[in-house]
Amino acid sequence: MNDYLRARFGKDGPTVHRLGLSGSYWPGKRTIHRAVDEGVNVFFAYGFDLQMTRTLREVMRGRREDFVIATGPYNLIIGHTSIRKTLERRLRQFQTDYIDAFLFLGVMKEQQFPPGLRDELLQLKEEGLVRRVGMSCHDRVFAGRLAAEGSMDAFMVRYNAAHPGAEKDVFPHLAEHDPAVISYTATRWGYLLRRPKGWDERIPDAGMCYRFVLDNDNVDVVLTAPQNRKQLDENLAAVAKGPLSQEELAFMRRFGEQVRHTKKWFM
Repeated sequence: MNDYLRARFGKDGPTVHRLGLSGSYWPGKRTIHRAVDEGVNVFFAYGFDLQMTRTLREVMRGRREDFVIATGPYNLIIGHTSIRKTLERRLRQFQTDYIDAFLFLGVMKEQQFPPGLRDELLQLKEEGLVRRVGMSCHDRVFAGRLAAEGSMDAFMVRYNAAHPGAEKDVFPHLAEHDPAVISYTATRWGYLLRRPKGWDERIPDAGMCYRFVLDNDNVDVVLTAPQNRKQLDENLAAVAKGPLSQEELAFMRRFGEQVRHTKKWFM
């Protein structure tokens, strides 16, 4: 694996493949095995991603330290349960003693992440049940402030050619504490693969979208959520090409800006 596809997963973290696999679209058992065979070792799953959890607990047997599992509770449903209970369920589902990155998911604004919640997450870390605690956050300024404070070990942030704001709001605040950074929605929910109104040039493929994200070395891992093995193989082949050229990078920024202005409601 070339250096472009390797990263350290935050401070003192393991070396990981920079393309991580999400089970959100149930890609199939064979696809998950294919990812493992190709060196992918970061996996994100919700509790209902049973295909992913069942397959990984088989794959990880006897080699747990080779994998990084990211999961967590979602803020919209946490009122029906507790963070600890969610963690206990994930531990049972993956048949593991610990979770590598336990994230409070879907934080849209600072008010959804009170200090008491942070303390609860840190308590789970102190007990050894999780290796890193963090959040996924749409409020980039808030995420940047937490990164600068060093109070979280991992962040999931939206970053793509149409949403480059993390370059200003998050990434400049990472250096001192070096949290792990997972990027999601590299294709902006597919909008970066469609022709926006008023655009008469070519449009990028998914591989270019992932490479745009990986060209920023502040990102440790970018998640891909293929629907099948064919899509996974295409994405693996694309990122293996390495960095975009300067011309390709400039094209992605121009195209991303066009998409952003066309779909302003998804800022």
